[in-house]
Amino acid sequence: MLLALDAAWGQNQPAVPQRVPALTLAGSQGSGANSLTRFNLDFPGGTPKQLVAAIQKAMGIPLNAIVPTEFADTKLPELKMNNVNVKELFDALEATSLRQEAYISGSYYGGGMASPSHSYQVAQVTSGFKTVGAPTDDSIWYFYVQKPAFPPLSQPAKVCRFYALAPFLERGQTVDDITTAIQTGWKMLGDKDTPTINYHKDTKLLIAVGEENKLATIDAVLKALDPSAQSDFFGRGRAPRQFGGFSTPPAGRSETNAPPKAKTED
Repeated sequence: MLLALDAAWGQNQPAVPQRVPALTLAGSQGSGANSLTRFNLDFPGGTPKQLVAAIQKAMGIPLNAIVPTEFADTKLPELKMNNVNVKELFDALEATSLRQEAYISGSYYGGGMASPSHSYQVAQVTSGFKTVGAPTDDSIWYFYVQKPAFPPLSQPAKVCRFYALAPFLERGQTVDDITTAIQTGWKMLGDKDTPTINYHKDTKLLIAVGEENKLATIDAVLKALDPSAQSDFFGRGRAPRQFGGFSTPPAGRSETNAPPKAKTED
């Protein structure tokens, strides 16, 4: 009787679930970034294609990569890496390329100004290598550059001017001396697209074609070499200097324009 009760009590107990071992799929272990080949890299800097070649040499296996023609000349920084894989390397490269860049969004002429006024905007610029899906040693990476589409800039209008050099040549100056001084001024200003100048021997004219604001350098040089302009500057053409509320005559002039001296009585 006791045995029957024990059996009946045991049949009324809920079933205890059994733990089933997890199913492991072939190839699931070590997948993703952990399975990528690791390598050391010493890259002196260069283009994306040069970086791909350096990575292939360091890995000892081919790297599938696409570099569009329009981005082929992009300059990449120097890289020194130890025990990295391509994903870690490309993630770091992309992060370091991220920057803010100001660009001209429009140019406006007006107000009688020779040079244009510009409006600016700030955009985010970045570049690097990307792939689709989980990266493996057989993934295909593509190089990209993300930047705004810059609008075409309007080119400043060019003008043609003529400068008579005969008075300067008669005083012993040479065409080479004058043009060298002009070109030195442009060089010191950092102008790359300088006006074109040509000397016409028959008329003794210096012909210049370029942006109007840059031609002002020629005017400044010729004015500095003109004695009459210098005498006019230091002569009657210049207002007296002010010192403490009183006028003092320029050097080389009489004191006829000086303030009258106070009379003293004996």
